[in-house]
Amino acid sequence: MDFAACRDVDGLWIHDFFHEDLVRSALTYKPREDDLFLATYPKCGTTWTQYLILSILTDGHPPRTAVDFMLASPFMEMMGAESADRMVRPGLLKTHLPFNLQPYSPQAKYIYVTRNPYDVCVSFYYHMKGMTAQKYDASFDRFCKLFIAGKLSCGDYFDHLLSWYEHRNDPNVLFFTYEDMKKDTVLWTLKIANFMGEQYGMKLREDPDLLRKVIDASSLKNMQGVFNEQMPSLVKDMLNLSPDRAIKSMEVYRKIIGHDDEPLHESEGFIRKGIVGDWKAHFTNEQIQGMKTWIAVKTKGSDVMSLWKDLDLP
Repeated sequence: MDFAACRDVDGLWIHDFFHEDLVRSALTYKPREDDLFLATYPKCGTTWTQYLILSILTDGHPPRTAVDFMLASPFMEMMGAESADRMVRPGLLKTHLPFNLQPYSPQAKYIYVTRNPYDVCVSFYYHMKGMTAQKYDASFDRFCKLFIAGKLSCGDYFDHLLSWYEHRNDPNVLFFTYEDMKKDTVLWTLKIANFMGEQYGMKLREDPDLLRKVIDASSLKNMQGVFNEQMPSLVKDMLNLSPDRAIKSMEVYRKIIGHDDEPLHESEGFIRKGIVGDWKAHFTNEQIQGMKTWIAVKTKGSDVMSLWKDLDLP
């Protein structure tokens, strides 16, 4: 596959390895009152936040296998609305949908995590590069241009971010940045727990050892152990979970892993560095100028970039 192989599905610009029927199923899902959604643009701290939430729900014992993780926190666009019906509750629903396409209910809860656009571009690049066939140009320069043009899966970064930024103060929305969570993980773990339900926040505040256990269970090392070692077989294993979706799932699987006669570019793993500022080692002056021009146009009239006023961004 090629990271530019995307198309429009009912208003969502998404990679063609997502099956249209499953995407449409996710888009038309009717939220339940007890639903908790995690909505992000790709590579904004999604998996880390999923782990933290699942660790809170399980007193520091999140799923130990990638398949169990996907069942406890299903990716709606990849697995369809059926996955929400089968999820053990309380659980967490993951989406990469902008607010205007997100299944919404005033009774459901929504957590939105964002990350500075420079680091998102780099992290998204390595994520997609490892799933791209070697016959396609997988240079960072090409990817950066597609990122700025909004031609990657999930569309334009700022269209996505701004759609949720407008709702950051809604009572059923918790909005924060990846950088916030890196800077003070304890504080944001407690904020997430409080948002999930007063009982979760109280439990962690009253038991510092449990709080530390929850955070440690969500460490980069633990996540790498689960995902980087198990990702090659993850989607294949998922085929057995929904027999009536097997054919569609197989199509997804084949597109993600490629074919034997189409070797992929080198992968650095599903969970990579997890640091702030990695962009500095990747962007040329010309690419930085392209980003700055794009950011100025997309954020005109908005203070959204003030989210990262403390970072040394160009």
